[in-house]
Amino acid sequence: MEQHPRTPPGDHICITLPLQSCAPTLFEPQRESNSLSLADDGCAAEDPFGPSSSSACVDHGGDAPETKLTLFALRLAILEKAASGVGALGFIWATVVLLGGFAIALERKDFWFVTLILLVEGARIFSRSHELEWQHQSTWSLAEAGALSFRAFRSSSHLSAPAIRLLFFSPSATKITRPSPAGSPIPDATRRLVVPHAGWEFLSKKMTRLLYWLQLASAAACAVLSLMRLALQDYGELGSDEREKQNRRPALNIFYGLALAEALLFLAERAYWEWKVSGRRILEEVNRDCGLGPSGMVSVRRFFYDAYSRCLNGSIFDGMRMDLVSFAEELLGSGSRDEQLIGVRILLRFATSRRFAEVTLRKLGTSAAAMERLVEILNWMGPEEEEIRRAAAIIVSKLAGKKQNALRVSGIPGAMESIASLLYTGHESNATRPEEISHKQDPRHRERYDYFTFNLLGLSILKKLANDHDNCGKIGNTRGLLPKIIDLTGRSHNLHFPKSAGADIQAAKRALQVVKMLAGTTYRNGQLLRREISENVFTVSNIRDILQRGGEEDRPLQRLGVEILTCLAMDAEARERIGATGGMMRELLTIFFGHGSAGGEEWDAVRLEAGEALAMLVVESEQNCRRVVNDGIEVWERLVGVVGDHLVGVNACRILRNLCAYGGHCFPNMRAVMKAFPAAFTAVMHGEMKYLEVYIGFASQLVRLMNPNEFTEELDKANIIDSELIERFVHILRRHSYPSVKSPRIRRFVIELSIWMMQSNDNYTKLFNDYEMATQLRNVAETTTDLECYIVFSGCVGLTRHRTTMSSLVDVALGLLGRNQSC
Repeated sequence: MEQHPRTPPGDHICITLPLQSCAPTLFEPQRESNSLSLADDGCAAEDPFGPSSSSACVDHGGDAPETKLTLFALRLAILEKAASGVGALGFIWATVVLLGGFAIALERKDFWFVTLILLVEGARIFSRSHELEWQHQSTWSLAEAGALSFRAFRSSSHLSAPAIRLLFFSPSATKITRPSPAGSPIPDATRRLVVPHAGWEFLSKKMTRLLYWLQLASAAACAVLSLMRLALQDYGELGSDEREKQNRRPALNIFYGLALAEALLFLAERAYWEWKVSGRRILEEVNRDCGLGPSGMVSVRRFFYDAYSRCLNGSIFDGMRMDLVSFAEELLGSGSRDEQLIGVRILLRFATSRRFAEVTLRKLGTSAAAMERLVEILNWMGPEEEEIRRAAAIIVSKLAGKKQNALRVSGIPGAMESIASLLYTGHESNATRPEEISHKQDPRHRERYDYFTFNLLGLSILKKLANDHDNCGKIGNTRGLLPKIIDLTGRSHNLHFPKSAGADIQAAKRALQVVKMLAGTTYRNGQLLRREISENVFTVSNIRDILQRGGEEDRPLQRLGVEILTCLAMDAEARERIGATGGMMRELLTIFFGHGSAGGEEWDAVRLEAGEALAMLVVESEQNCRRVVNDGIEVWERLVGVVGDHLVGVNACRILRNLCAYGGHCFPNMRAVMKAFPAAFTAVMHGEMKYLEVYIGFASQLVRLMNPNEFTEELDKANIIDSELIERFVHILRRHSYPSVKSPRIRRFVIELSIWMMQSNDNYTKLFNDYEMATQLRNVAETTTDLECYIVFSGCVGLTRHRTTMSSLVDVALGLLGRNQSC
């Protein structure tokens, strides 16, 4: 049973076990492939439109709102096709039976009635077929094309003449200088875009209305004419030629009945149409349920007309197979900018809606054509295409948030280059793409174009793609992409950027998140990326500038910057580059010691990361060790002073251990570290297994600075009995009968400390034998794995090997134990 030491007397340094987060560090291997992935820090920049107000509640069941329209189109199509079928039968009956067979035998009145009915029905059918074409034409303009045109042309009749003139004259010949609703003149580019749409829309609505009333008049006339003849039944007397005219009455009754039935079916269809569209306002209801907003009415109307046309032109069930997402995908692939904008607006609303996002993203993710089109749009740089490009970037960002979709996005040829185009900042020095030259030549466009939003969206996409390590490799292999990302990390101090300081910080934060994920990549890709990132001359200097900022708003940036340094320090060459950057080690030490700060959770997190970065930077680097202790004894005293700190004590021990292990014994004032002996060995006796490894490792290097007499004296001062300490070591080895992922080096450090004790005093060797240390060492020899041979890990890959193998340590320890037994 383990015995606890007596309470230490006097004024020794008491140890309080650290309360820091149990998050994994690079000193431990990780089995999870995405251990370094970051949680998203909000979607405000990614989703400027926000969730739809109509979809505040999550709804995973039920039919889509547009089903109401497809069912409505189906019912209308049934009535329309029934009317058309009856009309076709009536037409055949009239031409074959009446006019063909009884034309001579008909009375003059019936002859002209039949002829007139056929002409009236022909006019209705003609106007009906063309009405659908003009209805489609009225939906070709957009909501904003129309936002100006709806108000300007529906409420202002005097604008109809310029609109009509647009049909026959060139746009340049017709000048409209009507001010915008706000009172300011409409820009030339906007006027050129809006006026043609408004003219076509005005004409389309007028033609649709004209054809609509022509159909109603035709149907009504047909019904009246048929009813008149059916009521009167004056088809003439049979006379002497009774045999030739005996079937005339039933034949005419059948024809007039068919004509009446067709007219009534059509009028019923029109009545149902008016009841649903004007009375129940089904289009507005669906638009409201979908959350498409005021501009969505054009989209909903266009969708309905397409569904109705499909039901009429093909099977009545063709329209039922339509949905707004597939409809939007078709429009997105169109060559018309208006149709592209309608399609991308629908997809944007649905992809950012709590109610429809999951289904929408699933459909888009399985449509290769839609994803390729969205990625292609990211390259569009024209000012008139800005809204389409922004919406496409938001949708791609949403798609990249799903792992399977992220793999599909990155697998599209040229996808990374398209995403890289979003990182263009508008500065001439950064322009590398030929299509951007025209924009640079137009200063007005450069001022108006929202590069900042596109930068954030591009970084958001990269951040989500970087959750997969293969994608990290693709990002690193894309020419010019990594330098652009690193360039954006310096935006927090870029005075030339035309946005506010808050916008600069937001862009820098997102860029730092991406760099951190790339630097933390595991396996071969990680090694290459870390080397490429560290070789960029702006990476470390940008991070140093961030660390030198002292505002509270800079804490998240500082934490990310330090985390990047920690990841980069896994590479030996990168360690030297970071350490050789002027002032870097001093800034990390200042943050670690926590001077000049009011504290807070965010600051505590930065201090923890600074400690781990320092511990990584001094691993097997004598130069960095010298840089840390460059200020003399003051640094040693500060490090020793925080060994017992509840927040940074663990990292202080790591730093001191590495300074002692890799700095050599030539540092001046190194013996000042011996003041940490009571705190370190008290933690060894009482520490939890999670942090015990760190304190034993520090103790194993600390004793190398002492002679045996000093060690005995320090144990006495700390009120630690040597037999209890040895029993504690044997207990630890017994408890760790197999290498631990959480404490991969604890058995190594116990054996190192035990070897030093046995070499310094034979009495300790005897005590180790008494507690059967040899049995535990033989078990260690049988269970040793590669896990215990590395100092630093990248995922489950070891990067920096210990200089002494585990088997060598076990052999030395067993040899010392055996020598004592032989004596």
